[in-house]
Amino acid sequence: MTKKKILVVEDETLVAMDIKNSLKLLGYMVPAVAVSGEEAVIKAEEIQPDLILMDIRLKGEIDGVTAARLIRTKWNIPVVYLTAYSDDITLERAKITQPFGYLLKPFEEEELRVTIEIALSRFQAETKIRQALVIEQELREQKSSFVSIVSHECRTPLSKVLLATELLERYSKDLVKDKHRKYFEQIKGSIQDMIQLLDEILFIEKAEGNKLNFHPTPINLVELCSDLIEQMQLATEGSHRIILTSQGNIPDAYMDTQLLRYIFNNLLSNGIKYSPEGGTVEFQLTVEGNWAIFKIKDSGIGIPEQELSQLFEPFQRASNVGDIPGTGLGLSIVKKSVEQHRGQILVDSQVGVGTVFTVRLPLSSQDWE
Repeated sequence: MTKKKILVVEDETLVAMDIKNSLKLLGYMVPAVAVSGEEAVIKAEEIQPDLILMDIRLKGEIDGVTAARLIRTKWNIPVVYLTAYSDDITLERAKITQPFGYLLKPFEEEELRVTIEIALSRFQAETKIRQALVIEQELREQKSSFVSIVSHECRTPLSKVLLATELLERYSKDLVKDKHRKYFEQIKGSIQDMIQLLDEILFIEKAEGNKLNFHPTPINLVELCSDLIEQMQLATEGSHRIILTSQGNIPDAYMDTQLLRYIFNNLLSNGIKYSPEGGTVEFQLTVEGNWAIFKIKDSGIGIPEQELSQLFEPFQRASNVGDIPGTGLGLSIVKKSVEQHRGQILVDSQVGVGTVFTVRLPLSSQDWE
């Protein structure tokens, strides 16, 4: 068990040495002794102790109470006060800093031990409560975001369905065949959008619960990538160029075809969605050792650097997407699918220049070892 580090702040040398020796006998580490409030602040930052024993009355510009307040504010280190004074004014000042205990000088060694252990235990409990509250708040915000996004994403296709059915209901007899077909296509497309949204939500739910199915089969990677590009070009009516390049001999792989489709359909779709009309998306496939390496590069709006770390979280979208539609689930699905293969995904992006996603997947499950 790691010994707890305790910083002693005491301006009387003999008293400080006595406390230090007692702490060592009790099994604690004493990495330093400070003799002033200013030194206590410096040592606290350097050492990051588990607890500070702080004399209230210290020589110098700041006393123990002020030093404790600064330390608690900056580094949230628990403080136990040492004092020979128990007057109301001193105690009221000390209370403001929310100390974890008081020791009235002189004190016994056992009293010192008990006070320290109670303070450490209380601080640990409070830390766990704070962490739980942070998690609870994050979950609450995610739930709120989820409801908002799903409501918005469902409302749009439902509105289209409603409008199309109303037009068909009112003007069915007067509409030419092409109009009939157009409205039925709108209804069909809107329903497909809703089904896709529900499928994405179910995918994330399964992934979070470790319930995703993983069925690797032999795959010709070049053929798969070519098929995906052809389907994407048809779906986007050729609004962007997608260029596939493969370098060297690409052997067959042993991967999950469905999960690969999730990965590259989402990355290619994003490359098109966030790039200017008529732009080019580059899709590169290479093999290094036992790894297949895929790179998808676009010339789109890019992603702010400070947001990259949260990019693969569910419902996360970059702040610069504007009114470009999306649920924020696609990249989370990509990450989960890559993880099923025990692969890696990296992103390099620059706002206004574009984004490069690099996906590394083992050619076979035998390469997991």
